[in-house]
Amino acid sequence: MFVGFGYDVHKFKKNRKLFLGGVKISDKNGLDGHSDADVLIHALMDALLGAAGQKDIGHFFPNTDMKYKNISSVELLKIVVKKLKNKKYKIVNVDMTVVAEKPKIYPYIDDMKKILSDTLKIKKEFVSIKATTNEGMGFIGRAEGICAMAVASLKK
Repeated sequence: MFVGFGYDVHKFKKNRKLFLGGVKISDKNGLDGHSDADVLIHALMDALLGAAGQKDIGHFFPNTDMKYKNISSVELLKIVVKKLKNKKYKIVNVDMTVVAEKPKIYPYIDDMKKILSDTLKIKKEFVSIKATTNEGMGFIGRAEGICAMAVASLKK
């Protein structure tokens, strides 16, 4: 069994679409980033790559490469899943937490789990997504951004 951890954070940016877990969230502000800035999928990709002993997403998808400009993070995740498959890894389960004061993501979690389980090629029951706030503390508490953490387990 191989375990990896991922963390990502993005600040809010006005007039940008907000994506979390591959789902477009109804909110007036999105997240700032080179791709679609899906902080949840970014943390997940780093957890998966870490479990396989690989470098991080910045290595594979640098923000200096224009082919990744505004790309869907689901498409990037598909590339990571293929890399793992080529190295003979099978994804066992993933567990993720989104930390944000806003927006409330609970209504979107089931859709996120569906997208991620389909992309990861694992059963929906092996995809856990939780949400919490930062209790008003720090940049997240001031609603300046969102962070996400992920743990992934693989077997060979």
